Amino acid sequence: MIVGTAGHIDHGKTALLEALTGQAGDQRQEERARGMTIDLGYRYASLEAGAPLTGFIDVPGHERFIHNMLAGAQGIDVVVLVVAADDGVMPQTREHLAIVQLLGIPQAVVAISKCDRVEPRRVHEVQAQVSHLLAAGPYAGAAQFPLSSITGDGVDALRQSLLEAQRQIVARSRRGGFRLAIDRAFAVAGAGIVVTGTALDGQVQLGDTLLLGKAGKPVRVRGLHAQNQAVAEAWAGQRVALNISAERLELVQIHRGDWLLAEWLHGPTQRVDIELQLLASETRSFTHFSPVHVHLGTQDVTARVALLEGEHLRAGGRMFAQLQLNAPLQAVHGDRLVLRDHSAQRTLGGGRVLDPYAPARQRRSEARLAQLQGLARADSLEQALSALLANDETGLDPQRLERQFNRLRSSWQLPVDVQVIATRQGPLLFTTVRWQALKQTVLQVLAHFHEQEPDQLGPDRDRLRRFAALALERPAFVSLLDELIGNGAIVGSGPWLHLPEHQVRLSDADAALWLQLQPLLELGRFDPPWVRDLATTVAQEEADVRLLLRKLARLGQVHQVVRDLFYPERTIRQMAAMLLQQASDDPVVQVAAFRDVLGIGRKRSIQVLEYFDRIGLTRRLGDRRQIRADNALAQSSGH
Repeated sequence: MIVGTAGHIDHGKTALLEALTGQAGDQRQEERARGMTIDLGYRYASLEAGAPLTGFIDVPGHERFIHNMLAGAQGIDVVVLVVAADDGVMPQTREHLAIVQLLGIPQAVVAISKCDRVEPRRVHEVQAQVSHLLAAGPYAGAAQFPLSSITGDGVDALRQSLLEAQRQIVARSRRGGFRLAIDRAFAVAGAGIVVTGTALDGQVQLGDTLLLGKAGKPVRVRGLHAQNQAVAEAWAGQRVALNISAERLELVQIHRGDWLLAEWLHGPTQRVDIELQLLASETRSFTHFSPVHVHLGTQDVTARVALLEGEHLRAGGRMFAQLQLNAPLQAVHGDRLVLRDHSAQRTLGGGRVLDPYAPARQRRSEARLAQLQGLARADSLEQALSALLANDETGLDPQRLERQFNRLRSSWQLPVDVQVIATRQGPLLFTTVRWQALKQTVLQVLAHFHEQEPDQLGPDRDRLRRFAALALERPAFVSLLDELIGNGAIVGSGPWLHLPEHQVRLSDADAALWLQLQPLLELGRFDPPWVRDLATTVAQEEADVRLLLRKLARLGQVHQVVRDLFYPERTIRQMAAMLLQQASDDPVVQVAAFRDVLGIGRKRSIQVLEYFDRIGLTRRLGDRRQIRADNALAQSSGH
């Protein structure tokens, strides 16, 4: 169990922990000189003989050191709110209470300190103040313990209450990747670098490799302490110290706010969607795109807050919002965070992380807000998945979901109506209904294309994707087409895609022109006329002749060797057969020899050979050619 303090400066937090543990606090010279806690303090003690060690985190109470208090408050199981009997409830009493509520710390008890300094009537007055303060929040009715850290009166009663809480506390799940928010880093003679923090998720063992900081530097765990004791394994809910090593690792590289993470979990982000709650104590509404400080784990980064459901959020209200961070943040679904104003003078509110990988576009769309509603209601990936998929058009990335929920795919229980679609950039998740609807849309678009362009065999993949105008990224669209081609719903003829029943129909004018052009091309054999000569012969516009021949090239009836030079299919095959025959005598084909076989000029022979290079029949070796063994035409001819 981890116990943390909270409360106003000079209300006796450090003295109370000394009375509970027998260990002095404020070890730093500056703290002793000023008589106040400045940074976090850590102690470990058994609350009774034979009980496991409890970790205690002492936090500073001064308003100037709230950022340090926030770094220590993450991962606390029980908070002891300390209120001095002489002062009563003070400003940092309220702010600390608001922070621990925003962080969702599950249990709280109240210590009314310095009771030896006041009359009993004053103690009752302060207890009434505290009861009123807690009445509207999650700690209403929390036990209060009047005590004195000097005389020891009441300390045992508080200790017994903490013991009871320790017996009832629910162990945190060890499922998921290990996450630790670093709050200290120091060097130990003979051991090297040690980092400490509260383990928020998962477990770690000696010898494990973890990733450090936003750069994800791999480090090895050489030594391990949990709750101040040497161990071979540590897990979520414990105070952990790790002796880490790595090549060129230096202490100056490590800072409070860095994370130690399982390798697969590392994924820094600068856009985070949250459920934002503004404190009821705020005197004015919160405005869209206001600058803030974001505290998550031990990290403190600045950001802008984009409100997603309006331009203003009233005091005490809730709204979906997107954090646009000025530095990378590491978060998972369900993490609690606290927002303070841009000058870091007061706490504004907080929130719960819904999606650490928030989209930059369409963030206020109806579909996206529906996804956020599902994420806000969900305690697990399985609970959120239906809402995410129902409002998704592009497919969900399983690797991103693993990091978002800190759950490896091997532990998921996918609904039966979810399909895992393999793409060249990794798998994607779709509902079966959505995937089938996407395929139907493509078929309808292709049918419409055939109606509009009856003289074309069909579009290529990229052109069909533009016509379909689906939100799918190209790898997903290619997988969609591969399925349609695989089951015969679409036919691929070279690069062109068409429905099985579609046949190209030339217009009457095109068909008539082709009847004039075809014999001229065939008569030219290995040296057919150019487009301009064909147009002159048949008395047609050059552009019309060129357009028709390009249509016929897409149909495979002619081949465009160079611009404005087309060969009939039969002639190309004849030249290819002659080339293969020549290669059967000498596997290396010389340009001059091929020129002599065709009986045409060297320039035209080179143009034909370069075309054969492009279609994969030959491979160029300097000024020579070699038949490609993997060419279908060569294999069918025995070469």
